[in-house]
Amino acid sequence: MLVVVGGHSRNVGKTSVVCEIITGIPEARWQAIKITQHGHNFCSIDGHPCDCAPGDASHPFVIDEQPDADRTDSGRYIAAGARRSFWLRTAKGELGHAVPTLKTLLAGAGHTIVESNSVMRFFTPDLYIVVLDYGVDDMKDSTRLYFDRADAFVVNAAGRSTPPWPGIPRRWLEDKPRFAADPPRYGGPELIAFVRSRMASCAPVLTRCSEEAS
Repeated sequence: MLVVVGGHSRNVGKTSVVCEIITGIPEARWQAIKITQHGHNFCSIDGHPCDCAPGDASHPFVIDEQPDADRTDSGRYIAAGARRSFWLRTAKGELGHAVPTLKTLLAGAGHTIVESNSVMRFFTPDLYIVVLDYGVDDMKDSTRLYFDRADAFVVNAAGRSTPPWPGIPRRWLEDKPRFAADPPRYGGPELIAFVRSRMASCAPVLTRCSEEAS
């Protein structure tokens, strides 16, 4: 099963949702992947400013496996119980270079959870969850582009009765399951039950894929 967790802005709880799912369904032995796209003039290798030409073929992306639990997002995945955890960095708009590597990782794991919106351009997940915070007005282009493909939302209403983003039809929100984010809880048992139900429906497909891979 492939689960993608996205969000409309930075620091809205995406990593917390990923960790809650990993902890809530430990038997899945999750593989977790954090994807970061740097802006222009930032290096994919270390995320620091550099003079690399756009699309420099010497390092269009870098992916590292997280060895231990720590305070980084990929380290938090390990602390939550992920079997393996990776951090993929690439220049903005260059994620396509990493797709073959991502396909290899997905083929080698039964259940993978990815923290990213942009990965939706290249993969159709079994479940796409979008994290929303009504107290944050920013809306990423990548979120707006794939908003209607969301299967469910984890929502921090932040005291507002309506979302603050123009151009997002209310039906896109109202017609999908929504789970409350009340930090430090993000989705809670209701979200876990929802993900489990999707896992059950995906099980026959996963079994066939595993047999073919072997």
